[in-house]
Amino acid sequence: MHVMAVSTVSDEGKFWSGVKKAHAKLPKGARWKVAVASKDGAKAVNIITHDSIEGVRDFFETHAGAYATTEYFEADAANAVGLPR
Repeated sequence: MHVMAVSTVSDEGKFWSGVKKAHAKLPKGARWKVAVASKDGAKAVNIITHDSIEGVRDFFETHAGAYATTEYFEADAANAVGLPR
């Protein structure tokens, strides 16, 4: 499934440092599809494929959770436009 992690970022530098650490430690079978921030750095959207939302939440929060408030959703991949496979 494609999981959207939508974050309100409180510390941009530490958040993205944590995201990079999370990317380097992806669980088996997970793939990072998109990582993008708003121009002001206050918001971020990451799209990760994994078996479950809980699995994404666990590793994402471990590395970047202290620097943002993040909501997790299953993406509607069937109706997405331009979503990398």
